[in-house]
Amino acid sequence: MKISVIAVVFAISSSSRSNVAAFQIGPLPDSSASTARRVSMLQSTTPEVESGEETKKWKESIKELCAERNIPFQKIKNARDLNSCNNSPIMPNRVYRMGKVTDATEQDMDILFDELNVRTLVDLRSRTELRDEMNGVHAHHDEEDSGADAALSSSERDVFEGFHDLTWSERKGVRSLNKTDEVLLDESRKERHFVSLMDEIKYVRGTLSKLRKRDIAKAVLKSPGAVVSKRVRGNVKSIFLDEINAGGLPLLNELVLKMAGPGIKYVLDLCADKSRHPVAFYCTAGKDRTGILASIILSVVGVPDEDIVEDYSLSANVYAEMNDHKAMVGALSQRNLDAKTFLGAPPQVMRDTLTAIRKNYGSVEAYMDSIGFGPSDREKLKKALLL
Repeated sequence: MKISVIAVVFAISSSSRSNVAAFQIGPLPDSSASTARRVSMLQSTTPEVESGEETKKWKESIKELCAERNIPFQKIKNARDLNSCNNSPIMPNRVYRMGKVTDATEQDMDILFDELNVRTLVDLRSRTELRDEMNGVHAHHDEEDSGADAALSSSERDVFEGFHDLTWSERKGVRSLNKTDEVLLDESRKERHFVSLMDEIKYVRGTLSKLRKRDIAKAVLKSPGAVVSKRVRGNVKSIFLDEINAGGLPLLNELVLKMAGPGIKYVLDLCADKSRHPVAFYCTAGKDRTGILASIILSVVGVPDEDIVEDYSLSANVYAEMNDHKAMVGALSQRNLDAKTFLGAPPQVMRDTLTAIRKNYGSVEAYMDSIGFGPSDREKLKKALLL
């Protein structure tokens, strides 16, 4: 029996205000105390293998650094200027990373748009996450042919009044969601871009491409029924989830790099356009998809690996702070993932991710070449961020 992997994937997809006055834009002082905390944190091994006391100390050191660097929003989590990363040459108030902004309070909106004057928002979440947020549910949907339009309720748009909503996809390019709007660059306008970097279908495809065909066929043959049967879909999805849970966050990051290249390039192009600054990109928690983008930008402007690792590690407590067991992790449902593996941000994960980029592509620059963001694009990005 000859079985098409593509057919199996298709079958799956078809089923399934704090003190604002105290807030300042600019680099943070690097005191000897914070340096000591940084060294202590980075020397720590992954918390899972530490004693309970060591894990507690590790998390406390992160909280202290977050208090120094994170923007004091009430509801927006994990938000900071890429300038705040140690040894970052990026100018203040150019690019921000953060968790989702749709929970923002009025005070948060004042900081975001009046204090920081953010002009370009980039939402990296999947269409499923957007739609579920609108509906107040967390369920599986088929994302293959759905548009972001359905995720934008009129009340939700009112929160971002004055923003021009644009959606990007590999197949359809850039489309305006404002009926009377044209997709034209206007240096006076504010924009919100919906760029679905990853969804479950992409994760499935990326994972199955790493497996031997006979392993996939074995799962299918457990059921004598047709390839589109519910049992077959369950068997293949089980293999996918087993692989994801075994690979952990490094595998998740590897798949984002592999499957989301065009979307990553699109966001880098926005960051390279100085007329659109300040730019703020975000996912659900601002940890995984946001962390990958931040690491690429920080690396290409010359930030040392260990400082990138530290910046990523500041996301370690964000899911605990959100206290939302339904919030997705990298566009995947928490119910399918090992919480101890996926909800944290251990330093070794980003170390492994940077190592994997160099192993698989040669360098961060070579990876950027592979997604179409070449030398001239990188020079434009550096000029926009550094000058």
